[in-house]
Amino acid sequence: MSRPPIHDVPLAEAPIRLGQFLKLAGLAEDGAQARRLVEDGAVQVNGRVETRRGAQLQHSDVVAVGELRARPVPS
Repeated sequence: MSRPPIHDVPLAEAPIRLGQFLKLAGLAEDGAQARRLVEDGAVQVNGRVETRRGAQLQHSDVVAVGELRARPVPS
């Protein structure tokens, strides 16, 4: 079974904080949910669990929550 495609999220500038990106990409409904996902270890960045909501993402970093994946790309 194949994984869903990675959703590209255009950003004018990088870096962006993980919590902000989760909301922007639609991986979290709001800041509170983003915080819970990160604290619960449910977020991966480039295949590794990320527990810092303020972690800085660069263009092309892949963020995953469950089977959903997104990455910031230049706009």
